[in-house]
Amino acid sequence: MSITTGRQTDFIWLEGGEFTMGSNRHYPEEAPAHRVKVDGFWLNATATTNREFAAFVRDTKYQTVAERPLDADDFPGAPAENLLPGSMVFTGTSGPVDLAQLSQWWAWTPGANWRRPLGPGSSIGTRPDHPVVHVAYEDAAAYAAWDGGRLPTEAEWEFAARAGHDAATFTWGNEPEPADQKLANYWHGDFPWRAATGYGSTASVGSFPANQFGLYDMAGNVWEWTDDWYAAHESSAGCCMPNNPRGGNKQSSIDLAEPVAIPRKVVKGGSFLCADNYCQRYRPAARRGQAIDTGMSHIGFRIARGA
Repeated sequence: MSITTGRQTDFIWLEGGEFTMGSNRHYPEEAPAHRVKVDGFWLNATATTNREFAAFVRDTKYQTVAERPLDADDFPGAPAENLLPGSMVFTGTSGPVDLAQLSQWWAWTPGANWRRPLGPGSSIGTRPDHPVVHVAYEDAAAYAAWDGGRLPTEAEWEFAARAGHDAATFTWGNEPEPADQKLANYWHGDFPWRAATGYGSTASVGSFPANQFGLYDMAGNVWEWTDDWYAAHESSAGCCMPNNPRGGNKQSSIDLAEPVAIPRKVVKGGSFLCADNYCQRYRPAARRGQAIDTGMSHIGFRIARGA
């Protein structure tokens, strides 16, 4: 069952139920696998798009975190150029690189925001139906409230992504994507420098098949904010989210289990940057902690509603 609102694409009704959340077979922060029960809820069939976010901004005159001036006192020691409004932008390298050095393909980019996803000179003019990116947690929460909804919990998000494939590795089951099928927008090719044709960037929502619940892009395309705080006894390093993107002495690490200066929320689903040989986090159990004040060019969100 689905409903359509004046602002959003369809919401899908999920009956809820019990499922195995997490995994003991992949990254440390996903463990332990455990049984969880969720109540029925509505979830948007797609991530929120640029077109939809633009309607929100027109109606409310909202200014995202990436567009606001920064206070130097909040980021002691940060370079002056990193204190201009901006966001983190992915840029592919010219050839193979050390995959432990995320700074080779991520750069703090003044002027990058949801309107200019690749920085000054870019626009969303040709991307109205791509997921909105460069949104911090409060931006996503503000949109959700405007639309009469909320962000999903981590458990709701994972339940929805699994679509009945309890404890399976992928949203579609246990087997990897067949060579003759295109099931999700994750990195195909040589990361981070040579993507296969049709990959290596966000895609219009719904470009890949829906899961068995009728939800699109629950694997890849963009990471999606949830409403849960991130905590993990163990955490694997690396992945596709750099530490302390603005530089300086303010701690903003996503790779530490210890408390950090900037709180983190859970993001789920992986993105177009997840590569099998580097960050296979387009699986439903995968999770990362993202500093709530930091958007990036591969982080978006979708909206939930209660019964």
